[in-house]
Amino acid sequence: MEKTMIRLRLSTQEAHYGGGLVDGAYTLKLFGDVATELLIRHDGDEGLFRAYENINFYAPVHAGDYLEVSGEIIDVGNTSRKIKFKAHKVITSKPEIRASAAEVLNEKILVADAIGTCIVLKECQRYHE
Repeated sequence: MEKTMIRLRLSTQEAHYGGGLVDGAYTLKLFGDVATELLIRHDGDEGLFRAYENINFYAPVHAGDYLEVSGEIIDVGNTSRKIKFKAHKVITSKPEIRASAAEVLNEKILVADAIGTCIVLKECQRYHE
C-alpha cells in the first residue's frame, strides 16, 4: 500500500496557547495534507476527507518543534481509502536554555495517531480505470 511522510518545523504562527503550545487541530491539518498526497499518488486526485474513526493525542507540541507526520493507506474500497496516520516529534525546542536552542531527539516521541477515511469518486480515480 501507499505510504508518505512530511517533516516540518512548527512556527510561532501555529502556537495557539500559552507557552507556545500548538493545538491538536494543527496536527489533524497535517494528517489531511498527508492524506491529500497519498490520494494523489494512489488515484491521481485529491479526494475528500470523510471522517476520523479514531484520534489519539499523546504528547504536547510547541512552536520550534519538528514533526514527522506519516500516513499509510491500509484499506482500499470502491471509493474509500482508509489511512493510518502517525505524528512524531523528532526535534524539540529548548526555550529554557535559550530562545533559539533545540535538540535532536535520540528517539522519536509519538505525539498523535489516527485512522481516517477518505473518498475518491470513481470518475476521479485516474490510475484505476
